[in-house]
Amino acid sequence: MTIKLYCFGESGNAYKAALALELSGLDWTAVYVDFFGGETRQPAFREINIMGEVPVLVDRDVTLTQSGVMQMYITEKTGKFGGTTPEEAREVMRWMFWDNHKLSSPAGMTRFLMNFLPEDKRPEGVIPFTQARLKAAYTTLDTHLAGRDWIVGDAITNADFSCCGYLYYPEPFGFDRKDWPNIDRWLDNISAAPGWKHPYDLMPGSPADRA
Repeated sequence: MTIKLYCFGESGNAYKAALALELSGLDWTAVYVDFFGGETRQPAFREINIMGEVPVLVDRDVTLTQSGVMQMYITEKTGKFGGTTPEEAREVMRWMFWDNHKLSSPAGMTRFLMNFLPEDKRPEGVIPFTQARLKAAYTTLDTHLAGRDWIVGDAITNADFSCCGYLYYPEPFGFDRKDWPNIDRWLDNISAAPGWKHPYDLMPGSPADRA
C-alpha cells in the first residue's frame, strides 16, 4: 500500500520527510495540504494530527507526525539513512536534534516572516535576532563539514536530510550559499544523489501557485 505524506511545497520540515521517502525507494504519494488557506487549523485536519502541523505520514494503520520520527520510520523499514554503527546512529540523532533546535526552527520562522507574512505584520527586531542565531548555526555546520562529504559517516543519512530542509529554498531569509563554501559543496552532494528533487518539484504547492 502506498505511503501518504500530507505536505505542501513550501514546508521545509515536510521536505525532510519527502526527500527521505523519495531516496529510500519506498512507494509514496504526496497529499497536498492547503496550509495558507488554513487547512491545518480545521477540525478535519486536527483529527489527522492534533498538533495541527505538516507533515503527517500515513502508512496503513501507522500515522506519524514530526519529520524526524518519519525519517526514523523510513530507516526502520529500509535500513537506510540511519548510520552503519551504533555510534553513527547516535551521531545522526545528535545532528537531527541540533537541526530542529538551532537551524530549522529559526530558518523556518525567519523565512515565513520575510516572505509569507505581510510586511506591516512583521514583528520589529525579530528578524535580525533570528538571522544572528542562524549565522551561528551556519558557522557550526560549515565548520563541521570541512573535509567531509556528509554530516555523519561516508554516506547520506537522516542528519543530511534534516539539516538541508530549508537550505534549497529560493526565498531570502539570510542564507546565501556562496558565503558558506562547505555547506555549498555539501548541498551539491545531496542534490547529486539519484532521485533528488527540489522541494517545489517533489511536493505540491509553491508561491507561484498563489501569485
